[in-house]
Amino acid sequence: MTEVPLLQAIGLVKRYDGRAVVDGLDLQLYRGEVLGLLGPNGAGKTTTLRMLYGFIKPDSGQILYQGRDFAAERQALRGLVGVCTQEDTLDADFCVRDNLRIYASYFRPQQPDLQQRIEQLLTQFGLLEFAERFPPELSGGYKRRLMIARSLIHRPAVLFLDEPTTGLDPAARLDLWRLVLRLRSEGLGIVLTTHYMDEAERLSDRIALLAKGRTAAQGSTRQVLGAVLGEHIVEVSREQPQAAEVQAWSRQHLGKAPGEALDGWHLALTGAQLVEFTAQFAELRFAVRDPTLDDLFLALSLDPTPTAAEP
Repeated sequence: MTEVPLLQAIGLVKRYDGRAVVDGLDLQLYRGEVLGLLGPNGAGKTTTLRMLYGFIKPDSGQILYQGRDFAAERQALRGLVGVCTQEDTLDADFCVRDNLRIYASYFRPQQPDLQQRIEQLLTQFGLLEFAERFPPELSGGYKRRLMIARSLIHRPAVLFLDEPTTGLDPAARLDLWRLVLRLRSEGLGIVLTTHYMDEAERLSDRIALLAKGRTAAQGSTRQVLGAVLGEHIVEVSREQPQAAEVQAWSRQHLGKAPGEALDGWHLALTGAQLVEFTAQFAELRFAVRDPTLDDLFLALSLDPTPTAAEP
């Protein structure tokens, strides 16, 4: 029997002033999975998130939670959704424990074991020693912990994490990564947005790549990179004698100029194209490496309309 996605978006469309910000977007999220929702600024990520967790309504398309229509059963299904926004929305007038208690009161039915649930989250997120302190007294990392704990108070099935480690130091980022991986191992489905490509690669089981409001590619990091970029990145210095010929070859065989790098160019090639490139430039000095999500973002910033099919 095929597993029913925790979350499924089918043909989502949202227009502002006649312009489609999200234009026929599809994606799926499964139990115990982190889905990285990625794309350059203007790709439609924020609007997509707001539709998925019910802040705004799509103009057309369908959102399903555990196979049930979100538009038709919004009140019944909103308990399946937890949201941790990028902005700090903690209440500075209440201590850590009361932030959890008050947030829990917004959900119906209320948790029958609420006090036990609060103590469980305080312990799980390393917040117990700070339970009577107020949010302004916490470090950035512990504020993020409290934000995530608060979003889980009602035991949702799906958690939206919007830029969860922005502004955190490396140690705090690593702590948050460990928490996310633990939550995934417990069966939670997580939708993650981030501009840190190392974070996306380490945490995401699958990636949904957005470009101009559409899902340009969806799959594992390797599948998405292969579909959009190719299998290899060739780096060539501008100082090479054949630099002009490399530019001409790229325009002829790839249909565009090489991508700009700090001290030269890079070309995204398939295996067959790499063989052809090597034969053409037998005397040229160049480096070959695997593509990364940073390469993908650079490519999208130059050409935000990839034509790759979903893997």
